[in-house]
Amino acid sequence: MSYTALARKWRPKSFAEMSGQEHVLTALSNALDAGRVHHAFLFTGTRGVGKTTVARIFAKCLNCELGVRSVPCGECGSCREIDAGRFLDLIEVDAASRTKVDDTRELLENVQYAPTRGRYKVYLIDEVHMLTTQSFNALLKTLEEPPPHVKFLLATTDPQKLPATVLSRCLQFNLRRLTPSLIQARLAFVLAAEGISAEPAALRLLALAADGSLRDGLSLLDQLLAFGNGVAREADALTMLGAVDRSQVMRIAQLLAAQDAAGLVAHAQHMEQWSPDHAQLLDGLISLLAQVAVLQVVPGAVTDEDLYEPAQLQDLAGRFSAADVQLYYQIGLLGRRDLPLVAEASTGFMMTLLRMLAFRPQGAAALAGSPTPQPAVASGTPVPSASRPVPATAPAPSPVVRAVPAPGPTRVLAEMTPADWPAVVAQLPLTGLARQLAVNCALVAVQGTVLRLALDPKQRAIHSAAPVERMTAALSALFATAVRLDIEVTAPPAETPASAQSRAQAQGLAMVTAALADEPVVKALGEQFGATVQADSIRLIKPGE
Repeated sequence: MSYTALARKWRPKSFAEMSGQEHVLTALSNALDAGRVHHAFLFTGTRGVGKTTVARIFAKCLNCELGVRSVPCGECGSCREIDAGRFLDLIEVDAASRTKVDDTRELLENVQYAPTRGRYKVYLIDEVHMLTTQSFNALLKTLEEPPPHVKFLLATTDPQKLPATVLSRCLQFNLRRLTPSLIQARLAFVLAAEGISAEPAALRLLALAADGSLRDGLSLLDQLLAFGNGVAREADALTMLGAVDRSQVMRIAQLLAAQDAAGLVAHAQHMEQWSPDHAQLLDGLISLLAQVAVLQVVPGAVTDEDLYEPAQLQDLAGRFSAADVQLYYQIGLLGRRDLPLVAEASTGFMMTLLRMLAFRPQGAAALAGSPTPQPAVASGTPVPSASRPVPATAPAPSPVVRAVPAPGPTRVLAEMTPADWPAVVAQLPLTGLARQLAVNCALVAVQGTVLRLALDPKQRAIHSAAPVERMTAALSALFATAVRLDIEVTAPPAETPASAQSRAQAQGLAMVTAALADEPVVKALGEQFGATVQADSIRLIKPGE
């Protein structure tokens, strides 16, 4: 008894029967109807999305006895022969098995001859990326300038392996992966035409397992019908795919919502008796959380009703907070990514669930993202951070400056001394040239609201109107009064902030160099090989790096 697989029996015979790929079908149909048919087409995409099927339908459109059209009649001799796979002028080549250059040359020897039966001689080369470089070179000239009666249809799952010279001579169409909804609809159509009963949840599981490939979905449907003795049931699909009942995933989500750690651990251990695929379990939980998040934002939104009852999803959406759902979703994604790294998948799955409970936001302050209060410190003093890692090498010491109270009234400006200038500069929100001007100046005296400053002669190039104006505005805002600057290019009477920082860095570098020279390993290298510490190769780490 002969049996034809569903994937072959229900292969589309026209563009109208195709599932999805409208962006490709529209372009091909318009080209056929307008008579603007290119001589070479390249169809790319993952397995089972319809590359070869589209190419065969296109060949039928070109050779239909009623004329070149986007809707072949399907009744003429050419259409029937193409459907049956015995049309002489449709030459299908499997490039994976004919990779040699001699095979390509033999194929191209007949290009010059007119079609035997149809209007065009169509060369359909499947998995064209498997051809060798020599084969591509032999094909290149013919592909660029073929006889008017020849059309090339190339199909591949890996277009990156094709030479750019080939890609530039073809119209390229990328066939997308099909959505689970499209695959499920096609499976339901096939079963209805075959007169076979099916549970929608079973078809949904097959559509998800097909991973965007309609052919894989039909093959899985064939397998399910054999497994279930001609009936497509959800329980049989779960057993065949090695998946866990959706009720188990729903139970995990309910335990998470109830913050029942003991129940969650017990349920995870209970599921181990079925040897579940933990990656699929996490995928199912992530998908469920995504549906809950949608319902929380848009109540009554369309959800996956074939796997979960709307009432269940609505109830779950009411038991979770929005912050919890988002956090659990992200933790689930990270756990799914790290699952192959653990020795036992069950341990990784359990730890992912426990991590969801351990890192749950606590309190309104945590949900609102309230910052942790920091202790008050004197102005100009760096605030230590407990979360900042300690650098491996000694950080560059900051210049020691005398902290001053935050300037406010005019009397504080009048009381400022040259020793206070570095702390004042540290509070100015300046960047660029204005910052360089401030740090290279030293305070000479304060005369009312006039600050007399001395600029290092080496930095006279930065003394211009724009930086002075920005610096004046910043000081006026800091002291809450109109400040004027009198800057003289002369040797500063005291150390500037820039020179103080340079001195501190030099001291720090000397300390680090000395410390390295005293290391036992460095001493041993010096004694055995005459090695010395190169001071110019040491870089001090600034705070925050």
